Amino acid sequence: MRDILLIGAGKIGETIADLLCASGDYQVTVADRSEIQLQKLPRRANLKTLVLDAVDPKSLEAALKGRFAVLSAAPYAITGRIAAAAVKAKVHYLDLTEDVATTRLAKTLAESAESALIPQCGLAPGFISIVAQDLARRFERLDSVRMRVGALPQFPSNALNYNLTWSTDGLVNEYGNPCDAIVDGVLRDVAPLEELEEFSLDGVRYEAFNTSGGLGTLCETLAGKVRQLNYKTVRYPGHRDIMKALMQDLRLGERREVLKDILEKALPATKQDVVLVFVTVSGTRDGQFLQESYANKVYGAEVQGVVRSAIQITTAAGICTMLDLLANGTLPQKGLVRQEDVSLSTFLSNRFGCAYGGHGPKPASWAA
Repeated sequence: MRDILLIGAGKIGETIADLLCASGDYQVTVADRSEIQLQKLPRRANLKTLVLDAVDPKSLEAALKGRFAVLSAAPYAITGRIAAAAVKAKVHYLDLTEDVATTRLAKTLAESAESALIPQCGLAPGFISIVAQDLARRFERLDSVRMRVGALPQFPSNALNYNLTWSTDGLVNEYGNPCDAIVDGVLRDVAPLEELEEFSLDGVRYEAFNTSGGLGTLCETLAGKVRQLNYKTVRYPGHRDIMKALMQDLRLGERREVLKDILEKALPATKQDVVLVFVTVSGTRDGQFLQESYANKVYGAEVQGVVRSAIQITTAAGICTMLDLLANGTLPQKGLVRQEDVSLSTFLSNRFGCAYGGHGPKPASWAA
């Protein structure tokens, strides 16, 4: 049984712990600085809890000792500290961050690491890169790769057409930071909340716009191979305009804690959400200019008898799948491991990855 340290006892962390514990193959210690948060976790034979301040180097070093891997479901601001400590302790490291600076740090640390560093193991970045690379491999010559992802309420009921389904810190971060893209073959920073587009899928209208972090390492992987590469977040129409007014016109992008407080007090959370994944790739194959697309929707479900939202399930399933592939030797055991290094079929056939609609054996945690 692999010994895992999971840092972060929030909703995503709790879902990760449920999946790993139910598999029977992992001994999980969930660490958080809040004892109250830890007390909310269900009691399981292979689950322990630890009150831990991850910004305290000595405490973190002690918590990592003897572990197979550490999984960070902590706020992005402290994830870099966890990565550095994991390398020092020679412990495998996985995270969910969409923060570009944190991922750059992980890449630098990986150059001399004796363990594996696997950043951005969630939905976007994460699964979306696996899908995009799978489609890209089918072409002899690439032209464009367009990646669109949204975690949306099934029943929007406010002017923003949105409910909180994810970390508010992460949401504000991706709406306010520069975005990677490849434009006419050149790697560039593009502005968040710009390049608005609309499309329909299954009779529902959506909008999409630039946000930060969703491409992960795919820009580097496909550099020099594609003319256009971009990532956009999907929302219902009208959302972008209001967020742009708040962040830019009212300058709340410069006062992110204030904006976070406003959003958390005004927007209710929901477990009735849907995760939309939509990737379109065009290029040349057998002398023809062709396009292929992947479209999928994932809804909430029961995990260990508890209803989990779609974003909880897809995010937790992503990092659990990468851990499983690391533990069974499918992934390299040292250095940087990119999401796009994993084939889509390998991911979907995994017992956790099947949450995205694959046909692998489901763990006992999934409801029938």
